[in-house]
Order: sequence, then C-alpha cells, then structure tokens
Amino acid sequence: MASAAPDDWSFPRLHDGQRAILLDVLIHGERSRAELARRNALSRASLARLTRELVEFGFVEEVAPATPPNGRGRPSEMLRIRPESAHFVGVKLTGEALYAAITNLHAEVIVTEEHPLASKEVDDVVALIADVVTRARTAHPRLSAVGVCLAGDVHLEHGAAVVVGSHFLGWDQVPLEALVQQATGLPATISNDVQALTLAHHWFGAGIGLGTLAVIGLGAGIGAGLVVNDELVRGSRGHPGKVGHLRVTESGPSCDRGHVGCASAYVTIPALIRNSGIEGFWETIDAAQAGEPRAAEAVAGAARALGIVIAQIANLIDPQKVIVSGEGREVANVDRAHLDAVVAEYLDPAMEPFELDVHDFRFADYAWGAAISAIRRVA
Repeated sequence: MASAAPDDWSFPRLHDGQRAILLDVLIHGERSRAELARRNALSRASLARLTRELVEFGFVEEVAPATPPNGRGRPSEMLRIRPESAHFVGVKLTGEALYAAITNLHAEVIVTEEHPLASKEVDDVVALIADVVTRARTAHPRLSAVGVCLAGDVHLEHGAAVVVGSHFLGWDQVPLEALVQQATGLPATISNDVQALTLAHHWFGAGIGLGTLAVIGLGAGIGAGLVVNDELVRGSRGHPGKVGHLRVTESGPSCDRGHVGCASAYVTIPALIRNSGIEGFWETIDAAQAGEPRAAEAVAGAARALGIVIAQIANLIDPQKVIVSGEGREVANVDRAHLDAVVAEYLDPAMEPFELDVHDFRFADYAWGAAISAIRRVA
C-alpha cells in the first residue's frame, strides 16, 4: 500500500512520457515492459527511466515476470497500478441533493455519500462540496482532485469550466471550476453528468477498449455522450449530445418546452408518468407489463422514441456500441424486441451492426463518472 502522504501532498505534474505509460497501464491493465515499449515506441532505456519515475511516485509497481507465450525467451517484468496510491472525489449535483463517490486510482469506488441540498445558492453548494472533500482527505491523505457533474451545459472559458446553464439548479454563468478549486485547494473538473458517465464507460466501464461509442442517459431528461476515435465530442459551446428535442412523431404530446412529438415528450421519466396517467415511474412500468392499456401505450411510445434516437446517433457517428443507462433505462427492457425493431427501421441500410447495451445503473454512477473525470484531470 502507498505510504501516508504529508499534508501538503499533491499529484505530481507528469510530463507526456510519464503520462503515456501511466495511462497505458491504468486503462489497459497489467503490462509487460516489452509490451509497453512496443506500444509506446520507446527504447528499453527510455522505458526504464519512465517506469522508475512512476515507481518512485508510487503509482506503479513491478510484479512477477510473465512467461513468454511460447515458453521461450526471457520472462518480461510486469508493471501494474497501485490503486491506493491516489484517491479522487466525484460529485453529482441534482436540484435536491449531492451524491459523492470516493475512488482510488483504479476508479474503484471505496465509499459513497448522499447529502440533501439545504440551498441551491452557489456559495452554499460549493461549501458542501468543500466539506465532503475535507472529510475525505482525513481518511485519504493522497486525495488528488475533485470532479463535479450536473445536468446542465458546461463550457470552457479561458481554460476553466463554467456552468453556462443548469435548469434543475437554476444556475447561469457560474465559474464552478474556479470556485471549487479555491474552496478545496485541489484541481477540479466540471462537466455535464452524461458526458462524465460517457468518459467513465470509455475508460473503465462498458465501453473499455472501444474507439467510437455513445452513451444515452435517461432520467428526468435525456442526453447523449459521444466518443469518436477515442475523443469525447465536446462541442464548441458546451452543448453536445442534445437529443431531447429530436422530432420522433409529427403529432402527439408536447414536452415541457411546448415541442410537439419530440423525444422528451415520450421518453423522460416525467413524460412517461404524464402519458401513462400513473403516479410513479416503476408503477408505470409495472402497469405496462401487466397489460394496462394506457401505461402499455406510454411505455411503447417511449421505447419507440428511444429507438429513433439510438438509430439517428448511430447513423451520425457509426459506433461500435451504444450504451443506454440512467434511472429511466427500464423503458428499453420492457419490450426489447420492439426497441430493436425500431432501431432497425430507422438505421441507414449501409450501417454495420453495433452492440446495444442496456446497462445496469445506480445513481451514484454519475458521481463515479465525475471521479474518473478528476482522474483524467491530473493523470
């Protein structure tokens, strides 16, 4: 285990070579020196220097040599991450609560917390984040960075993240990255919640090893995160993945913005409850599965809207996988055959097949995603 850190410990500033080796082992797992040298086009001497530096930082360790697959040649020394060498705090903000997750360097969740928001005032929320970080640092002295995500639009202005709009918190033009860094004394990263979850799945979750994928988050709203050729699509003004108002029917119910027939009028949890006439998301799902006509129609309409959104995203980015997650994902499971048929109906005939994964979800997964954004901030 990593030794206790001094009170002023901070994650070291890595140069490109150190970062490349650390990320290779972090994302892809235990690697031999020979494989690391080959994958990163390094000489044996350069790799030895870089790995020695990472070992001195405490981030990696050498393990027993691996025997070559053919049983011949010299066994190659292996390197792996020391998970406890650094810790990170991830925070998910809603209009009512703060969810926090503390992870190690390997993005494994150690503990989660939930705190109600007594106030939505920016200063009060930042103070609550700082309190969570202070208590986390007591237990984990090598706390390295904090990530915060929320349902809203986040834009980089002069190199720092600004919340340009958050409907649920009522925020507009809030320089949250600067405020959190000042309050905690740690590097901070701020992101949209679905974008954070997308990065998490790309590095450590259901999208690991894939270069192009999409994550669709279903809940009080609907949004998408897109990774194309290993790069998150960030947009020019902090508004990527806006699929909620994509038109899916020419007539029908209206969303909360007054748009007739858009995805948000069918597939969000509030829309599903409104269209079914039944109070509660799971009550609506249960009623639909029991054959109650209005609930069944509402769930079928939500699945159709979701299928159209999935197909349009696939037509746009040609993904290897589309991941559906979030607290409203169950609309995709009620009649999976119907969902698959809608996707096939709207998919361009030239498109190659891709995997559609309705993924397990806990609300703390957003905080986990924010913690991984914090890892990416410093590693």
